[in-house]
Amino acid sequence: MEYPENRYQNKIITIPNILSFFRLCLIPVIVWQYTVNNNYTLSLWILALSGLTDIADGIIARKFGMISNFGKAFDPVADKQTQIAVLFCLVTRFPIMWLPLVLLIFKELFAGITGLMMVRRGIVIGADWHGKMTTALLYGTMLLHLAWVDIVPALSNVLIGACAAAIILSGMLYGIRNISCLLKGGCVRG
Repeated sequence: MEYPENRYQNKIITIPNILSFFRLCLIPVIVWQYTVNNNYTLSLWILALSGLTDIADGIIARKFGMISNFGKAFDPVADKQTQIAVLFCLVTRFPIMWLPLVLLIFKELFAGITGLMMVRRGIVIGADWHGKMTTALLYGTMLLHLAWVDIVPALSNVLIGACAAAIILSGMLYGIRNISCLLKGGCVRG
């Protein structure tokens, strides 16, 4: 079935956006289960559910033409808030997890500020491959650290280092793209 390309462009209430909002609602539950109840297994399952809703909202948005400008901005916010909250929780057991946590916060602040400046100019761009790769690596690392309570320190450090490297790479590529969009009016895709 063909869907008009701009039918949902300016909509806020769409199924993908409701799924993103649901992901935001799961954050306090994950944090509570992890930090207060020390229930790492339930935290793992809730994070997995969150990840599945992230995949589902993307599939639904593309398959049914429900891609909206709001969703392009809101979906990454739900992702990043989830990642930051879970990394913050994991720092309590894996102190080196502060590295990807701090890098992610700085990357997202920069991307958020430049992204808002782009939106004010009418430029709305979705995530690039490196952002999706970083998200997948972060989720994989977080899920593994939740599932494997006594993870081998060397493996933990390698995964955390890979996350940090991916965040730096993605931050640099988004920086190039966003600054290019703002300064030249044309966007360089990373």
